[in-house]
Amino acid sequence: MSAPSATGAAPVPLAGKALAITAVALALGTFMQVLDGTIANVSLPTISGNLGVSTDSGTWIITSFAVANGVTVPLTGWLMGRFGVVRTFTGSVIAFTIASLLCGIAWDLPSLIFFRILQGGVSGPMIPGSQALLLSIFPPHKRGTALSIWSMTTLAAPALGPVMGGYISDNYFWGWIFLINVPFGLITAALTWHYLRDRETPTRKLPIDTVGLVLLAFWVFSLQTMLDLGKDRDWFHNSLIVTLAILSVIGFAAWVIWETTEKHPIVDLSIFRRRNFLLGALALCLGYAIFFANNLLLPLWLQQYQGYNATWAGLVAAPSGVMAVLAGPLVSKLKIDARWLATFAFLCLGGSFWLRSQYTPDASFLVLAAPLALQGIGLSIFFVPLLTITLDGIPPEGVPAASGLSNFTRITAGSFAASIITTYWDRREALHQARLSEVGSETSPVYRAAVDQLQSYGLSPLQAAGTLYRQVTNQAYLLSSLELFWISSILAVAMIAVVWLCRRPAQTDQVIAAD
Repeated sequence: MSAPSATGAAPVPLAGKALAITAVALALGTFMQVLDGTIANVSLPTISGNLGVSTDSGTWIITSFAVANGVTVPLTGWLMGRFGVVRTFTGSVIAFTIASLLCGIAWDLPSLIFFRILQGGVSGPMIPGSQALLLSIFPPHKRGTALSIWSMTTLAAPALGPVMGGYISDNYFWGWIFLINVPFGLITAALTWHYLRDRETPTRKLPIDTVGLVLLAFWVFSLQTMLDLGKDRDWFHNSLIVTLAILSVIGFAAWVIWETTEKHPIVDLSIFRRRNFLLGALALCLGYAIFFANNLLLPLWLQQYQGYNATWAGLVAAPSGVMAVLAGPLVSKLKIDARWLATFAFLCLGGSFWLRSQYTPDASFLVLAAPLALQGIGLSIFFVPLLTITLDGIPPEGVPAASGLSNFTRITAGSFAASIITTYWDRREALHQARLSEVGSETSPVYRAAVDQLQSYGLSPLQAAGTLYRQVTNQAYLLSSLELFWISSILAVAMIAVVWLCRRPAQTDQVIAAD
């Protein structure tokens, strides 16, 4: 979000050492929050194994953080207006630091999921708060510098997250992926409060839509729980899943009715009447959902069925963030129709997914990592043009609320996509394994020849059969992964049509500052 309109007159910019130190502290706050959305991805198999649960159950570690964060993002504008931007940001960082400590010492999966929900919930104001404060401490003619700092940290975190998470999981206790936040969180909170406590923004008593917030949390939690448990409980053949589906539908309907009739809604849904906001938010949400789901799937596949450890799985994903950081400053200088930029971004993402759909069982590290570099180029362009389209024509006083709503839908869509893609991955693997087993049954010449060859290398009949079964399973998951990459490619390219249904947005710097 941009500096909210509710914060009153802009304070005097900082200068010299105070400006440099505060900018670093605020950027660090953004970095920590974004990092924790990606650092656990490659560590998921390690965490799940250490806690004695399946990787499917472990995906809650990812989705719980995203959903909780998405639910609290719409509250940011209210918190800033009620308590001030400095207090809101500093308090959020301190709470995030405490939650990170609790995540690092979690003793089982339920406790870790609970602490991740807490961590995601309290971190809602960190990204918009850091951006609002960065814009306020720089003079107007250096606002571009402020946004560049903010964007660089936002793009650098996904690059370092998988690498850091993988290295820590392979060489140290997995809890350190969360515990490393503690010293940095304390430094960020201390420096921010030291330099900015006398620059607090005006506050006022604001009503809060408690009913709307409760209904929002209720339907999002019901839907997410249904998605996460469905794959293990045979979906709608299970009474709990059916109940959760009914509750999520009823909760969503009640929330929509309440928000459209409430005088001070927690989420202003009337903004969806704007054509560019509706279509821009749709493209943003679906594009991010595809990226988020594949960002989870790739390291799982590499570690479970390709023999990669967490460190190397993180290095495969690293080119995405590296290219996004390198290309970001160049892209920000382009002054062309946002729809063309968004089109190029979706073409890059679609191309990246298509290249991944061509993976083979013996693909080298470079072959696996190359498509991620193309994805990074797409990500460097993805957000700014789509936000420009989404926020086009919205008056300044409405930008914070609109930005909060677009962020909420984007984050929630990403968490839903993570659950859906893991379900589809397992379902298609079962189908492919059944088909492969039909071809290679124990009575088939192919099966007998393979067993005889393995026995010639010294394996017992049982060991040879087990080796063949593992190979069939690996091949089935590869085929399932390739299907998902191909589908993702098609969906990414399809989003281009949605982009061109939007009106050409006006050229303005305001919306770029409203991420």
